[in-house]
Amino acid sequence: MLKYILSLDQGTTSSRTIVFNRQGEIVSKAQYEYEQIYPKAGWVEHNPEAILKSQFRSLADALIDGGIEAKEIAAIGITNQRETTVLWDKRTGKPVYNAIVWQCRRTAQMCEELKAQGLGDYIKEHTGLIIDAYFSATKIKWILDNVEGARELAEEGNLLFGTIDTWLIWNLTNGRVHVTDYSNASRTMLFDVDNLCWDKYLCEKLDIPMSILPQVAPSSNVYGAVAQGIPGIEALAGIPICSAIGDQQAALFGQACFNPGQAKNTYGTGCFLLMNTGEKRVHSENNLVTGIAWGLNDKVEYCIEGSAFNAGSVIQWLRDELNIIKNAPECDKFAESVPDSNGIYLVPAFTGLGAPYWDMYARACIVGMTRGTNKKHICRAVLESITFQMTDLLEAMKADSGIDLTELRVDGGASISNIMMQIQANMINTPVNRPKCVETTALGAAYLAGLAIGFWSGIDEIEKIREVSKVFLPEMPKEERDKQYAGWKRAVERARGWAQD
Repeated sequence: MLKYILSLDQGTTSSRTIVFNRQGEIVSKAQYEYEQIYPKAGWVEHNPEAILKSQFRSLADALIDGGIEAKEIAAIGITNQRETTVLWDKRTGKPVYNAIVWQCRRTAQMCEELKAQGLGDYIKEHTGLIIDAYFSATKIKWILDNVEGARELAEEGNLLFGTIDTWLIWNLTNGRVHVTDYSNASRTMLFDVDNLCWDKYLCEKLDIPMSILPQVAPSSNVYGAVAQGIPGIEALAGIPICSAIGDQQAALFGQACFNPGQAKNTYGTGCFLLMNTGEKRVHSENNLVTGIAWGLNDKVEYCIEGSAFNAGSVIQWLRDELNIIKNAPECDKFAESVPDSNGIYLVPAFTGLGAPYWDMYARACIVGMTRGTNKKHICRAVLESITFQMTDLLEAMKADSGIDLTELRVDGGASISNIMMQIQANMINTPVNRPKCVETTALGAAYLAGLAIGFWSGIDEIEKIREVSKVFLPEMPKEERDKQYAGWKRAVERARGWAQD
């Protein structure tokens, strides 16, 4: 009777539920967007209860739409936007403040203070990360320091912290389980990735009580079961929750990048390039971060990662703020209708620049415009900007790992753009391999959940499931590629440091 794995994919702009069968095929899915909250320039928040509502609604609808009965579901897997931070009262289950989203830059000054205290080397050595407002630690501290009553609740032992996986599991189990996995913990800037424990010294330095932190467990693991009587999903009571993993590590797993040196890039709200480094942790010399890919079969595997904060969100910006396009396919259509971007570059540093620049004060700009610039050129420049950012990350990753990729596996919503994938192959001079199922984030969580209960026999079976949709081969002369990339580097320098006083 157990035919399916149900994957909850809680993303930055929407909550999705996808149901997979034993062949890794999508049987049913449902998705709901929720509100993005921008209280001040550079601040980004979500309502944690709106996240729950949208996730549970998608869960119920995916079953209804697919004609699936709860008794056919073997397990639930969870994947999530990672560094986004929720603190809640464990007695009432109510958040004490909105979730502070990974994109939020409100703690940039706090990060400068940590750097001034000389914590940079310690944090890099123990957590694998670079001090930045991106990660959870300073978001936690901001809530404790700025939300009335939050610190008192923590001191009483009545406050809990979680990234979104933790928030979902706590609510699905009706408050019985307060847990996260190694991959999410490694993105908080509070977790010792070598010793696999919360770092007491860092918690003391940031004045974060360790009592609020969740237990940390492997990514493929039976955490608990859905509680009785949860409104809207009552039928799912008793189904085990068997995986939790950060969205980018989930995509690495879903792409079957199980061997050291294999890499994937996800084109989602942001752009995330990860390379599996196996049981060996690589120390980056090129401003990338190292973290935990997943915990599976009593082993932890590591990855090296570069992040660009704005990718698919730039296409959303064209649609929602500039009203240049009605939808993403229209961006492709306009971009394809011109041979190039007519000499313009867009640097999408709306929330600063991630790796390898780590510039919290960079801001977006368009350079090189003339009177002949039109919306088609801007659409092309938007797609190019996403591929240029990825090229930056790959160059840094090659330097750190010493590995020249033979292919780049790609996924995420924006990877369906043929023109962008072709531009990407041209810019990195490497084949770009897109699978038939681009929902690899949800698929990775499903695989890990299934492995925890023997739904799949092992990673060998999963490797055989992956099917290729299309391979994009590079076709741009080196001279042109070098010229375009040099122009991008010049444009980035115009954007850097803009918001700094």
